[in-house]
Amino acid sequence: MASSPDANEIESRARAHIAAARRIVVLTGAGVSAESGVPTFRGPGGLWRSRRPEELATPEAFARDPRLVWEWYAWRRSVVAGCAPNAAHLALARLALARRPHTSTLLVTQNVDGLHHCAADLAARDADPAPAYPLEVHGAIHRDRCSRCARRTQGLSAIDTTSEDRLPRCESCGGLLRPDVVWFGESLDADILEEAFDAASRADVCLVVGTSAVVYPAAAIPEATLARGGAVIEVNPDVTPLTPRATLSLRGTAVETVPALLG
Repeated sequence: MASSPDANEIESRARAHIAAARRIVVLTGAGVSAESGVPTFRGPGGLWRSRRPEELATPEAFARDPRLVWEWYAWRRSVVAGCAPNAAHLALARLALARRPHTSTLLVTQNVDGLHHCAADLAARDADPAPAYPLEVHGAIHRDRCSRCARRTQGLSAIDTTSEDRLPRCESCGGLLRPDVVWFGESLDADILEEAFDAASRADVCLVVGTSAVVYPAAAIPEATLARGGAVIEVNPDVTPLTPRATLSLRGTAVETVPALLG
């Protein structure tokens, strides 16, 4: 019976797949930002004033008490603002930038922390960072969206939550602004999902980094690559539901594994 490949052999195979790929899709989750210090805001360490995210990140909560919801998101923004892209973010940004025009790399993230954007700006230097900007399937905490006309704007750095009358409003229609994130009970942006799945269905490689592969529909993106005969390479310190179906699984954190994998 043949022995199972060791970690070095798996990494070597993964490198070969990536080097040969013409089209790459990268799907990232909370694990890629954990080593930047971004908390998950879930579990015992993620509680905020004894409330769970599910109690605050809903349209109903915003309609009931927008001041409280904005207070929570203002706090979240302050936490994320103190975090910086790590080596994995930067390696993925460089992949998206350096491999063009001979190949295409699309970053897709389930995260709302904006660190992929920051990494793209840092990695691009004087070049155009846009190719390394991700599709954000769950939105972005650093942007605002009008609750009336849906106009998106750069998020305000300071939110006055002392009263509902002082909360930010849209300059176009006067509607109450809200964080540009997808809340529980809301649908994901259909155009973003279509672009992500279309790219995955044509990809030679789907690199999945730091996601538990349980939050759908984003968790189905690797399946689109597998269905067309492409390779799925998973990077995660733990076994996930994707592991049995992945072409290759590398056990390790994003910072430990991604920079070395991408060279």
